[in-house]
This record gives sequence, structure tokens and C-alpha cells, in this order.
Amino acid sequence: MNPVIAVERAMVAIRRRQTRRALAQHMPIDPAVFGVLDAVDERGSVSVTELAPALGVDQPRASRLVARAVDEGLLVRQADQRDGRRALVALTSKGQRQVDAAHQARQRIFAEAMADWSAEERSTFARLLTSFVERLDSGDMVNQ
Repeated sequence: MNPVIAVERAMVAIRRRQTRRALAQHMPIDPAVFGVLDAVDERGSVSVTELAPALGVDQPRASRLVARAVDEGLLVRQADQRDGRRALVALTSKGQRQVDAAHQARQRIFAEAMADWSAEERSTFARLLTSFVERLDSGDMVNQ
């Protein structure tokens, strides 16, 4: 099979699994809320406006997700020290525990999927997948 076709099919299968929330059963919190926590964990304190594109949603949807996470004690709003008109959101200790638990759950699943691979195969896969995702995210792609 053509490698590009194989990659496309694999990526569609991954998207479907995530859309169906197949991994969600291993998550300690709602996947939509976890997406917000994961994005904040990756970026540090950010505004809701900055989170929206990272989540792939519009600003009103990002605001609702952030409000829910704040209500659940997972995020806290803070004044931006550089611009007092802006509010930033950051993980609370409870939010960080949820992120850590979800990362551990996903890593267990991924480790099981690669359990019969050699160390070299796991390393090569990690390097190639990371490079692939970085290239997709680089903005250099045509017809994004």
C-alpha cells in the first residue's frame, strides 16, 4: 500500500477513536474539559482567546469550557501582570492532578500498544511521529 494512503487511513482511525472518545473511558474527567486542561498545561497561563485555536473551537465555546473548568476547581482566573485588562487561566493543584492522571492513563495505553516493539522501534516511531506532527503544525502545509 502507498505509505501516504496508509498514514491517511491511520490518522483517520486515530481521529475516529478520539471522536468516539475511546480513550475517554480511561480519563478521570470529561474529555472536553480535559482538552482545556491539557492545552493550559502545555502553554502555561493563557487567555481564553489564546486557548480557542489550540482547542479547535470558537472563542465562545472556549469561554464555556473554561468557565466549566473554573467552576469545577480545575482552573483559576488570574490577572495578566503585563496587561491588567486581560485575564489568564492557570491550572489549580486539582487541575494539575487531573492532567497528571490522564497523562499516566494514556501513556499506559500507548505503552501496551507498543509492548512487543523493540526499544529501537519505539524510539523511531516516537521520532517520526513527533516530526510528522511538527511538520503538520508548522504552517507550511498547503490547504491546511
